[in-house]
Amino acid sequence: MLLTKYTHACVRLEKDGNVLVIDPGTFSESGEALTGAHAVLITHEHNDHIDRPALVSALRSDGGLVVHAPAGVAAALREEADVAARVHTAEPGSDFDAAGFTVRTFGGQHAVIHAQIPVVANIGYLIDDNVFHPGDSFVVPDGIEVKTLLVPIHAPWSKVGEVVDFVISVRAPRAFPVHDALLNELGRGIVEGHVRRIGARYGTSYERLDPRDSVEV
Repeated sequence: MLLTKYTHACVRLEKDGNVLVIDPGTFSESGEALTGAHAVLITHEHNDHIDRPALVSALRSDGGLVVHAPAGVAAALREEADVAARVHTAEPGSDFDAAGFTVRTFGGQHAVIHAQIPVVANIGYLIDDNVFHPGDSFVVPDGIEVKTLLVPIHAPWSKVGEVVDFVISVRAPRAFPVHDALLNELGRGIVEGHVRRIGARYGTSYERLDPRDSVEV
């Protein structure tokens, strides 16, 4: 399949004429990513992972578009009565089909930012037993071998050592960045250098993708 990265956490997957978009958020080129999409997966409720106006607009423009999201996000989207029937709740530990892609879910909880900031639901998605998008968590999928890992390179809830440990725990052959909009080039170079160097020792080849870059996976 063809994977296209957009700014921050959003990716678009294309296969056999089908299009699946994950986390079109307010930091991303959401309208562009959603153009022609058949299904959307949302990992959690934070705005950098869901641009609600853009997503609702896409749902209204295309009567075939469906969305899968954690319960709270799905309930909020269903407040738009005209699109409610095409919004589905994603639960941890489930399998379903989305626009011709097989999807398996993992996790259930957003990483802790601070003790005084409430923890929200977060779903990690494995697509076609290949691409894993963890959302805002470092949950390691159990019982499967990930082929392509999307790595949250930087976040208010993480540190570099945790990013590296996530990569070497999953041990996917290939890894690409997500969740990188808060970094400047100097900071990004430091984090990616560690991920690339240490990940390689455990069999993971890390490659930078800039917004709108595409790669076959």
